[in-house]
Amino acid sequence: MATPNDSPSAKFDLHLAIDMRVGGWISEPKLLYSWIDNILKEVENRTEIRNPAVIEFKNAIESDAELYMGFHRLFYSLPDRDLLDRPQVKDYLTMLQCFDKFVGEAPTWNPNFLVFLPFTAILQLPMSMSNGFTILVNRRVNDHFRNVFRAWAKYLSSAASASVLTTDKYGWLGKGAMENMPDFQKLFECDPTKDHWGFTSWDHFFTRTLKSDARPVEVPDGGTYITSACESQVIRYKVKVAARDQFWLKDSQPYSLVHMLNDPLANSFMGGTVYQAILSSYYYHRWHSPVNGTIVKAYVVEGTYFAGIPPDSSLMAPNCEKPVPSSEKPPSSESVAFQHQQAFLTHVATRALIFILADDPNIGLMCFVGVGIVEISSCEITVQAGQRVKQGQEIGTFHFGGSTHALVFGPQVKLKFLKEENDFVEVRSAIARVE
Repeated sequence: MATPNDSPSAKFDLHLAIDMRVGGWISEPKLLYSWIDNILKEVENRTEIRNPAVIEFKNAIESDAELYMGFHRLFYSLPDRDLLDRPQVKDYLTMLQCFDKFVGEAPTWNPNFLVFLPFTAILQLPMSMSNGFTILVNRRVNDHFRNVFRAWAKYLSSAASASVLTTDKYGWLGKGAMENMPDFQKLFECDPTKDHWGFTSWDHFFTRTLKSDARPVEVPDGGTYITSACESQVIRYKVKVAARDQFWLKDSQPYSLVHMLNDPLANSFMGGTVYQAILSSYYYHRWHSPVNGTIVKAYVVEGTYFAGIPPDSSLMAPNCEKPVPSSEKPPSSESVAFQHQQAFLTHVATRALIFILADDPNIGLMCFVGVGIVEISSCEITVQAGQRVKQGQEIGTFHFGGSTHALVFGPQVKLKFLKEENDFVEVRSAIARVE
């Protein structure tokens, strides 16, 4: 068994894969490690941390024995270098130097690989381990992450962040990027004759709005239909969902309504149905009401940013002949955080809850859950209790960061889903018929 003074010599498997790659948020492992190598070279000569929020984070770690120990344990089990002999982030000071760099930059588009979530790229390995889970669910740690991300969000809303919105080869409005966002000018409010196509900041681009005639509500003749709240890819849907369940179980990933909804109204949905889908980095990020109805409640639950289910203790560490305790082993390709953990995140991550009483009594009370994943995770609700909404009407938006969403229905609602797992669905398109 390794001791805190031992630095494991095993090098990480280059075939690590995390679920965020499904949405194009982070590049494949070989390119990701090259990116980390370059980042470490850039921060190598930084002599001080400049951003006040990152400085506060550093002071908190160094003044609190629990946090100080936790962040040392976060990194000590990681190898010093990857299989290609490139250095890795190995201590909290280097981590914070990287964070200090990131909060003054906007995500750039790269034709070879994507790293839209730089904080996640730095933390993806340690947050896949039991030591990482312990410190990354800490409420005080998440409060400091929240402050850091508020600082980054401020930059991403500034005019300076629009520098990445160009038609150059590496710009978000260039030919290469636009190939991943077909019909952009047709679908979204923009003006290619203006600087940055009229977008005033990176956040303005990320939260772009649809043109009035784009993505009309799809309601086939006959019957009542549920429409997609987001432009997204179907993850799954589950029926007869329990009020309380062991949502942290990696293999089954059940939904636990009381923990997911965090509201007394959760009991209204016991035995009901949950539909979940994930948003890609290139997708439209605003939310739209899936039904006609009245807003009953709408609020944001603050949660974690980098909490993932720790690996199974039976997994083997790379290049090891026998199992080692889960708190000390590097993660394998099957145990990296967020691998098939979208359902888990609906219970612990920052999320917006919008309860809607549908006009159709066969639907009744339903809930939209917008889940921010990893950095920033800002969920902005644009409706309020008592407000009437039409099907397809905008109800909120994600700001920068990974994102998934769920629709929750009561046990009385009988649905015939029109989409399969992994299907891409346009916002406002029909996803289910009420039977």
